[in-house]
Amino acid sequence: MGNKTIRVATDVGGTFTDLVCFETDLTTGKSTIRTAKSDTTPPDFENGVLNVLEKGGVDPSTVDFLAHGTTVVINALTERKGVKVGLITTEGFRDTLEIARGNRPDFFNLHYRKPQPFVPRYLRRELPGRMTYKGVEREALDMGPLASILEDFKADGVEAVAICFLHSYANPAHEVAVQTEVERLWPEVATVSSHQITREWREYERTNTAVLSAYVQPVAERYLNRLDAGLKSRGFKGNPYIMQSNCGVDSLDAVARVPITMVESGPASGFWGAAELGKMIGEKNVLALDIGGTTAKCSLIEDGQVKIMTDYWIERDRTSAGYPIMVPVVDLVEIGNGGGSIAWVDDYAKLHVGPQSAGAAPGPAAYGRGGTKATTTDANLWLGRINKDYFCGGSVEADMEAAQSSIRAVGEKLGVDTDEAARGIIRIANNNMVNALKLVSLNRGFDPRDFTLVAFGGGGAMHAVALAQELGVKKVVVPAGAAVFSAWGMMMSDLRRDFFVTSLVDLKADSAHSIEQLFAETEKSAQSQFEAEGVDRAKVKFLRFGKFRYQNQEHTTEVLLGEGEVTAERIAEIEASFHETYEREYTYKLDAPVELVGIHLVASAEVGKLTMDAKPLGEADASSAGKGEREVDYATEGRHSAKIYDGEKLAPGMEFTGPAIIEDPGTTIVVHPGNRVSIDSYGNVIITLAN
Repeated sequence: MGNKTIRVATDVGGTFTDLVCFETDLTTGKSTIRTAKSDTTPPDFENGVLNVLEKGGVDPSTVDFLAHGTTVVINALTERKGVKVGLITTEGFRDTLEIARGNRPDFFNLHYRKPQPFVPRYLRRELPGRMTYKGVEREALDMGPLASILEDFKADGVEAVAICFLHSYANPAHEVAVQTEVERLWPEVATVSSHQITREWREYERTNTAVLSAYVQPVAERYLNRLDAGLKSRGFKGNPYIMQSNCGVDSLDAVARVPITMVESGPASGFWGAAELGKMIGEKNVLALDIGGTTAKCSLIEDGQVKIMTDYWIERDRTSAGYPIMVPVVDLVEIGNGGGSIAWVDDYAKLHVGPQSAGAAPGPAAYGRGGTKATTTDANLWLGRINKDYFCGGSVEADMEAAQSSIRAVGEKLGVDTDEAARGIIRIANNNMVNALKLVSLNRGFDPRDFTLVAFGGGGAMHAVALAQELGVKKVVVPAGAAVFSAWGMMMSDLRRDFFVTSLVDLKADSAHSIEQLFAETEKSAQSQFEAEGVDRAKVKFLRFGKFRYQNQEHTTEVLLGEGEVTAERIAEIEASFHETYEREYTYKLDAPVELVGIHLVASAEVGKLTMDAKPLGEADASSAGKGEREVDYATEGRHSAKIYDGEKLAPGMEFTGPAIIEDPGTTIVVHPGNRVSIDSYGNVIITLAN
């Protein structure tokens, strides 16, 4: 667009679809930022994306870079809106999905039933042939029965075929041969093989991952194609990048082939944004908190590194083992507590908040769309923490009668008045979120007092200070554009792919060569993938991790290996890093041999990553941003007359002390009494907690 570049990111959430647009003048280097939110539009999610582009005044024909995150995959899984899948596996292993694991959470329930597999037994078929765990063919593959298997699948209405053979992580030759033949015999059907997704061991997890990817592939592919067509019909000339669960973006074509990689794409971008923001402001140890309309999610970032793992499960709770998905996903804890979480009282007169949500429709009672159940948003509104005259940035007229009625109904069940019921809702919601933050910090051997809390999402800033006080955190950062921060995080993401390869090697000096060879081969494969898609070899960077354990243990601990080749001289250094990491997480270490179970290679390349320029700090006086005062109930600290500030008028350098409320169109920042507030050179709100 001449002397300007326009970068756009859109993020489809459970309630809202967010947009961030950066328009940079190439002559002056100055950027202007636009944000917008519109309702998410299930099941045609692409309409919400096109709507928010229009609402934000963005002409797709002028856009140079577009990144997109979506909940379409996780929604298809949890709502069972995928397609009928057939599974082809090794002879004798059709029941791997049924057997699953013995990790039943409801251990003393004699009537416990394992979750039903996504593929019923009659659609799970076998082929003779066997690889050893070292990848050596022990029995030749026999594809004789394949044609009749596919005929049965066609007759049963199968739309996608998953292929997973025993030990294909070590040698995928049998999977490749079967997939090639399936595509020849039945070109219309969607196919996916386990080796395309992961090269890690554990047959049940790998099989289930292939099945779930096949289950959502046609749905995701249709969605991505409709989105691409919609953008192109409005003049977009580029190729959109899709946010993945590993904090990186990838091409639309690559994601459409294996869509399961975007199962947690929205949360991943927010946590990546928190890590990048932390580096910018000198806070590399971050507790990141994302509170949206439906859920609260949190993750711990140590030394600027977002932890990526493959031990990810959906629908896992106190009564169900859930389903594993062995793809790279940001290490997070997610709970059903957001702005739309419903408050309810059980048969024992105990108050709960969530996990049920009012969603976008009907939404909280105060939306005036027919909702009758009290939510966290209604309680915040009733206590004056949210401005009833500036609800949703002034776009919605708050129905205070409906909010009062819904909260009063909760209070009547508890035997308290409306005000006390509202305070109780906030306190319970905060307690749920504190427990989630403890799971990613204290439970992993980290002291939250050593971290800075970065809070974003529409509801993050309303609860952040109360949570920080409970955890002993000294500083809270609310990013500029916090309500659409996940979309902003996509702007900071690289083209990224994570490669996990299982290989058992004793960690000894004479093993260094074989470990280095494994990394080198994986790097070569990654480089070839990127080059085939037109990515300059010089732009590709690698980050190496090893997955280690003490011999005879079952699970592993991941260790960053740093730069340089794995040499015999470095083995002792790597082993020491493992002992240190293991002891921090489990509080002890062993005098026992260590072995490498596999490698984790991160391959990334920059694709139009956004750079931010700091602005000079101005006057400390923030009175020009003042909007007056109102009484605010802080739930645990009583009622106070709080100064109200217009977030859009706060400028770098401004300072003030709480009690205060900062309002902008996307979120409300609750500043507790005694908190010190400053606006940094990037427009972030820095809240220093009182001792």
